[in-house]
Amino acid sequence: MKRTGAYAAIAVIVLLAGVVGWLYFADYLDREKPVIKLSQDIIAIGKKKDIGITFSDAQSGLSRLKVEIVQDNKPHILVQETFPSRANRQKSIQLIINTEELKLKNGPAFIHITAADCSLFKNESVLAVQVRIDTVPPQIAVLNPVNYINQGGTGFITYRTSKPTVSTGVYVDDRFSPGYTILVNNRPTSVTYFALPTDAAHTKTRITIFARDDAGNEARVSMPYTIKPKKFRADKVNLSDTFLQKIMPEFQASTPQLQGKTPVDVFGYVNTTLREDNTKTIQNICSKSIDKKLWEGTFLRMRNASPMALFGDQRTYVVEGKPFGNSIHLGVDLASTAHAPIEAANNGIVVFAGPLGIYGSAVIIDHGLGLFSLYGHLSSIDTTVGKNVKKEEKIGLSGLTGLAGGDHLHFSILVGGQFVNPQEWWDPHWIEDNVMKKMAI
Repeated sequence: MKRTGAYAAIAVIVLLAGVVGWLYFADYLDREKPVIKLSQDIIAIGKKKDIGITFSDAQSGLSRLKVEIVQDNKPHILVQETFPSRANRQKSIQLIINTEELKLKNGPAFIHITAADCSLFKNESVLAVQVRIDTVPPQIAVLNPVNYINQGGTGFITYRTSKPTVSTGVYVDDRFSPGYTILVNNRPTSVTYFALPTDAAHTKTRITIFARDDAGNEARVSMPYTIKPKKFRADKVNLSDTFLQKIMPEFQASTPQLQGKTPVDVFGYVNTTLREDNTKTIQNICSKSIDKKLWEGTFLRMRNASPMALFGDQRTYVVEGKPFGNSIHLGVDLASTAHAPIEAANNGIVVFAGPLGIYGSAVIIDHGLGLFSLYGHLSSIDTTVGKNVKKEEKIGLSGLTGLAGGDHLHFSILVGGQFVNPQEWWDPHWIEDNVMKKMAI
């Protein structure tokens, strides 16, 4: 009997060990809590807020989840879900919090998120996020009531908002130029450089100032402005065999799909697809700018140089007497002697230095608050990305790299990622009247 009892006890122990082992390996004894991750930090909620939440439990799986928003101790359930099986290791949800439908008032609230797993211990995670309900859009006060802007030129505006913003700037029709908030006379002030198209007109061009706060509330106001017309030149450029045979092989060698194409076909690609790709690259480079003014005084014009082409020149290319494409010149071409020294037009930070398609070897300098200068067709580059350069500091030598028929500098100014007429920035009176006086508020 004693031996039988011992066998029974051993059997029970083995059985219990088996059950415990099964529970362990089946993750029923999991002690890890589920993981809750928000797709973004939530600080404030306006009239509507779209948020994403991911729940996960890699061990025993999710058993239930709940999301609610609580204000004045009154909970509003946004999502509540239970899972009938242990197969749900992850669940992602997308919510729209409509504060008006939920009858939430402006003020503090909490988003309360819970998740539990399928373990025998019913592990539970709780995430409480304090938020602010704010349905009041920012108010915009324009500080410059008089604004004269040349076609193809730079616009500049200063304004203040009634509350901090996460995004602000100027829309010219559907083109957005970001603004920057700086201290002007010890007061937070938003400033924006923006480009006016060469064909802008009062009858069709709309300029508005935009602001969005951290709750997603948006405001727009019309900007007072007067558009000053400017005449731009138009000419025809004959694409000779000599020019094509000289310039096109450089592009053909660097672009596999152009192998076997005629020089004329290569030019067609360069003047359309490559030109558009280069513009997108430049806009991407100029999408981020340091949030302070780096430049001082009038921008430097290449010394002892004659202009070859001006901003806004409308070119029609001709092959064997027939039109073969067109373009608008987005800078000023300046020619001096071969391999002439090229100097930084003003203080700034080099954000690009290298090959840039039709612009050849090029340098781009950030002058702060969305203002950039570009130097193209260089034969050599004597600066590096990230370097702080001073006005008149040598950055390279002129050349004929890229789409250039002779040794010269292509000089461009960009604001908000758009090309503008550089001649304005060589004019001290224009800078004083259109920028400096507006900042002295």
